[in-house]
Parts: sequence; C-alpha cells; structure tokens
Amino acid sequence: MAPPSWKERLADQTPDELIQEIDVFETQLELKRQGKIDEKIFAETRLRRGVYGQRYDNGQRHDGVESRVLEFPSGDLTKGPTTMWDAPGMQRIKIPFGAVTADQLDVLGDLAEEYSDAIVHVTTRQDFQLHFIHIEDTPNLMRRLGAVGITTREACGNSVRNVTACPRSGVCADEAFDVSPYARALAYFLLGHKDAQDFGRKFKISFSGCGGRACGLAHLHDMGVVAQTRVVDGEEKRGFELYVGGGLGAVPYQAKLYDDFLAAEELLPTAQAICRVFSRLGEKRNRARARLKFLVAKLGFEEFRRLVNEELEQIPEDDRWTAFLDDLAVTDEEPTREPRALTMDPLPEGYEDWQRSNVEAQGQPGYFMATVCLPLGDLSADQTRAVAAIARKYNGGRLRTSVEQNLVLRWITEGDLPELYAELAESDLALPGASTLIDITTCPGTDTCKLGISSSRGLAAELRKRIAARSFEIDEAVEGLKIKVSGCFNSCGQHHIADIGFYGVSRKVGSHTVPHFQVVLGGQTADNAAAYGLATIAVPSRVIPEVVETLTGLFIREREPGESFQACIDRVGKAKIRALLQPLTEVPSYEQDASYYSDWGDPREYSIGDMGIGECAGEVVTLVEFGLSTSERIAFEALEDLEEGKTYMAASKAFQAMLQAAKAVTQTQNIDVSDDVDQIIGEFKTRFYDTEIFHDRFAGPKFANYLFRAHEEGLKSPSAEEAHQRIEEAQLFIEAAHACYNRMAPA
Repeated sequence: MAPPSWKERLADQTPDELIQEIDVFETQLELKRQGKIDEKIFAETRLRRGVYGQRYDNGQRHDGVESRVLEFPSGDLTKGPTTMWDAPGMQRIKIPFGAVTADQLDVLGDLAEEYSDAIVHVTTRQDFQLHFIHIEDTPNLMRRLGAVGITTREACGNSVRNVTACPRSGVCADEAFDVSPYARALAYFLLGHKDAQDFGRKFKISFSGCGGRACGLAHLHDMGVVAQTRVVDGEEKRGFELYVGGGLGAVPYQAKLYDDFLAAEELLPTAQAICRVFSRLGEKRNRARARLKFLVAKLGFEEFRRLVNEELEQIPEDDRWTAFLDDLAVTDEEPTREPRALTMDPLPEGYEDWQRSNVEAQGQPGYFMATVCLPLGDLSADQTRAVAAIARKYNGGRLRTSVEQNLVLRWITEGDLPELYAELAESDLALPGASTLIDITTCPGTDTCKLGISSSRGLAAELRKRIAARSFEIDEAVEGLKIKVSGCFNSCGQHHIADIGFYGVSRKVGSHTVPHFQVVLGGQTADNAAAYGLATIAVPSRVIPEVVETLTGLFIREREPGESFQACIDRVGKAKIRALLQPLTEVPSYEQDASYYSDWGDPREYSIGDMGIGECAGEVVTLVEFGLSTSERIAFEALEDLEEGKTYMAASKAFQAMLQAAKAVTQTQNIDVSDDVDQIIGEFKTRFYDTEIFHDRFAGPKFANYLFRAHEEGLKSPSAEEAHQRIEEAQLFIEAAHACYNRMAPA
C-alpha cells in the first residue's frame, strides 16, 4: 500500500480552520494580483502568514554554496524586480519551543530544494526560514508544511511570534522542571487568539528552565518565563518567575520582574490579560514606540501591573487555561536505545575536539545532548535530510533548534556518540566549537534583509574562517566568548548581549561610502541575558578581525583569576579600550586600498543607496565632519560617566551629543547656528524633520524623535537603566546624522 500523499496527510493532521486560512490566503493573493486589495492591508495579511519581502540584488552566500539563480520576468537583474510577483521573498516557519521532527526536516529540505535556493536557515528565535521564495508558491508550501504539523501563521506581523524555550528543556540537569509543555500550551493558546490580534507591533515570549544559563534569554523578551518550584504546605508546587517589558531592537530594555512566583495554572490567563492591555493601550500610530517595553515605561510598572490584574478580574474563564495541565506528558521524549558505555577504539579522527565542545551530559544518567553546529545557521537541503535520517536512527527522530542557530540531538547514549559523529561528519555536520568563540550568531544582514547596512553574514564567515585557522592556539580563556553580529542597529543578531558585539553602520570618506561596524561591549548572555552592552567605537568593516584579535588579546593579558570578559572590560574601562582600537578606525584612500570600500563577501563597491542629494560644499563639509566627530566624543564621555555611576551626567551628555549632531547636519545648509538649544532644535526640526530629509528610509522619524523627546522631558533623576537607554538613543541619533550627511554629500 502506497504511503499517504502530503495532501492526504494535510487533511488528516491539519485543523480545518488552518486549511481554510491557507485557501483564503491564496484567494487574497489572486485579489492582490488583480489590484482589488489595498497594499497596506495585504502586507499585514502576508506577514501574518510569515511571507516577507527581501533584498534581491545580492545573491551572495557565505557558506560556500552558490545561490540558485532566480529568473525574473524583467529579464534584467541590474534593474531588479519591480513588483512582489517577480521579486524573491522569504518564508518564515514557526517552530514552537524549537521542537522539530525528522519528518518535518525532510519536508523542509524538499521545500528548500524545490522552491528556494536549497538552503534551510535556523534563526535566533528557533524558527526556520527559506529565502528566495516566489510568493505564488507560498500557499502550496504552507499546505505541505501543514501536512507535517507546521504552521506559518503569525510567524511575522503584529502578532505573538514564535514562543521560544531552552533546547535542553526536559533533559537539563540544572532545570527546575521541563518547560516544554507549558511553552507549547501557551504558543497554541495565543495562536490566532482574539485578544492577540490588535497589537501595534510584535510580541515575543520565551521560557527558561532555570535562571542561571543563557538558553531562554528571558530578560530580553516582552514576556519571559523562568521555571521555579516552591514547597507549599509540604507539597512541591510548580510556578514561574515572570518578566515583562524586555526587548532588544534599536534601544534595548531589560524586562521587569512582574511576579516572583506565578502559579502554573495562572500562566495562560495572565498572558491573555497582558495581551489585552497591550492591545488596548499599546501605541498604534508610531511604530517606533509600539512595543510592550514602551507601554510599560509610559504607564509605570505598578500601573501596568494594576491594569493587568484588572483585566484578570474581567476575562471570562476559559477551560484551556488549565486543561493542558492534565497532559504535561505531551512533550515528553523517551530514549529509543538503552544506555551503553563507550567501547569504540580507536576513536574517529576529530572526535575528541567535537565531543569536548558539542556534547553535554543530560540529567538522565547514561544519555547526552549533541549539538550540530551550523555555520551562519544554514543547512543545505541534503544536510537537512541527512540529519533527519541520523535523528531517526539514534533517538527516534527528535531534535531542537537553538537560539544560537544550531540543532540539538538529545537522548544519545555514550556508546553511540562516536558513530553519531562519524555519520554527521559524512555530511559535513560534525564541526566542533558549539557555543564557543567560533560559533558566531548573525542576522541575514545585507544578504537578504532590506534593512541591512553592513554584511553581517560576510563578516561572520570571515571571522569563523580566521578563528578556525588559529584554533590550535586559541587561549582557553577566550574560547567560550560569544560574538554576535547584526547588519544594522535592530539587534536581530543580538549584539547587545554578546561579549563582543557588532552592528552595521556606514561612514562617508571623500566621495565614497565605507562599511563600518560599531563595536558593542559590556553585554552578557548568562543569567538569561542579564546585561546589555553599549557601542564603544565605529570601525571599518575590513579591520573587524583585527578588532577581535585586539580585544581577546587584551582579555588574555589583563584578566584576573576567575574574571569574566565583561568584568574585565568594566575594570579596564571603555576609555582605554577605545584608545586601543582608535588606530584601527583610520581609512586609507580609495587609491591606497580599495578593499576598505567593499563589504565582506561582496566584491562590488559598497553602497547603501541614494536618498536624494542635498547641497553642501567647501568648508561646510569639514565643519559637519568635525561636528559629528565631536558628538561621538561626547556620547563616549556619557558612556564613561555611566560606568562611574554618574547617571545624571551620563544622560545629560547623551542629550548634548544629540544636540551637537543636530547642529552639525543643520550647518550643511550654510546657516550660522548658535549654541542656543531651542534654536538648534528649531532649525533642525524645520530644515530636516519637517522636510523628512533626516528621516531614515526604514526607521522613518524615530531617531529624530529621540532628540525631541529628550528635550521635552528634560532631566530629573535618571536611573542607570534610563541613562543607558538615553546613551543608546544618542548613539543611534548620531548614526542617523552620519547617514543623513552621507546621503547629502556630493558623489
């Protein structure tokens, strides 16, 4: 008897309402093609199905795999596609709490090969993404995913995004309990829920099994959930530390502790109440202020909590709030092989290095987790099917994705580890270095993201290559450091929580634009992302590998016994580090070294695109560049004040840095601007804000509004967190001023 087709499996396994939704989406596609649906409405419609637009003019991949050449109806790639029908896009695929099966991986591999560029990408939120997808293929793609139990619903858009969880959940020796069934229950409870459909922006949730490790990153989410247990009347009860209002983005906010022990039965109704408050009171017009973190800050934490409690008293009771507690075993995994000791001798070449970095003992004696390290988060279609077959053989076909963009195989016996390694190696999937310096997290950057400023993937690939070439001599003190790279300020690569973080910016040098990265220091992934770093200095992209060598060398020389990288950086001080990196900021002329004027992985001369050309000439250019440099210096002084606990001075200087940058760009219009605050802001608003000259093409007026808000609010007694945020805003305003000047400067 022939196995059921995907269409038959779809009918058997996918809820009727999801099948109907895909049918509706296909109808909407046709209506959009006919011009019968407004573009704004359709954009949100497709985004809620996980369908994105993407950059089309850079077919580079940085993993040695050449992208499939896509055919465009225009026939002219240099002009680029002109509509969504001939432009490639991206399909995001939700994987709640990172749990994926071998059958699902097989389908993902097939879809990547048939519809995409034969690459399956793992994201920093445990999703999968397929790039270079044509939009007319998406309904059938969604149906085939539905046949193996995957939905793309609310993978993007103003919705509850993928609910993430520690990939060690259920097998970790340190966890309070397995958070998997709770994450699953909340993910499906909020999927399509009527109280989660009217947000101004996205809403992100994560689960951690403990407070100490970095797996769940609870503190950087709109809602972070950390497992806890308490003994009540002699009985152990399960509950959660609940954090709300966190987020990275351009200006990161640490989540606030909402409840130090939320009983498990209160989890779903509390999440629903939070969603209702966010939906009702969250910003709708200004997307730059529409995340939950801004609502919490605006209302004040106690008022926000009061409103949530008020909602809890009004919400009609729902059986689903507690029904899942009767079936917590739904996510349980059982071993498919009995434990057996390691007997292979000799061991395969390379096994010991792999075992040291990629294998961790489970909480269950005799079993281990093995991490499949994926450079840049990518697998080829063949590798995707290969790892599926390997999982079937060794653990029954179960895997987890991780926020570090890797795959985790659980329930592997010690005796099977060498054979597992050998089979992974046959498909080039046995790379060592998981969760070490070489395991770099990165967003798509300029490869496919429309917001990308610098090539995050290209840089990550280059760093990985150089670290691998020197792996035999890397000091063990730096081996465990985290490097994270974002192609822009939005922190999709999570640069704020890295030991060494980078985000893409650009600088004008003569008549050319040069790709740069801001160097972010002071971040921490441990303790669920307990600290955020700040930008220290902007450095040309070409010399970032030297920056990494300089910083790791500093740590090796300066560290004290048992001292972390973050503690060492704090003790040494940003001023000394900035001075150490300053020589690397020099950019040779184009004639001296043209390599500075191209980005990693892309031989073309670097460009961020023109936004119109303004008028500035002669001495004014020098004044502008000098003024912007001064603003950077003042922002750095603010950072130093923050390090010393001078929060008022730090926030004050952050505002002064923005004011100086605003004055600098205003001088491009050949006017004499005094040092009067009101005059600077007035001239800037009239000449650059009202005319939208300053507006970023992706962020719009957001960065200019940082200046206006700082001016309106003034200074009272800012907390360290508020001063930190003001400095972050100042740095982003200065970058926007640089970008504005770049657009105006003559070619």
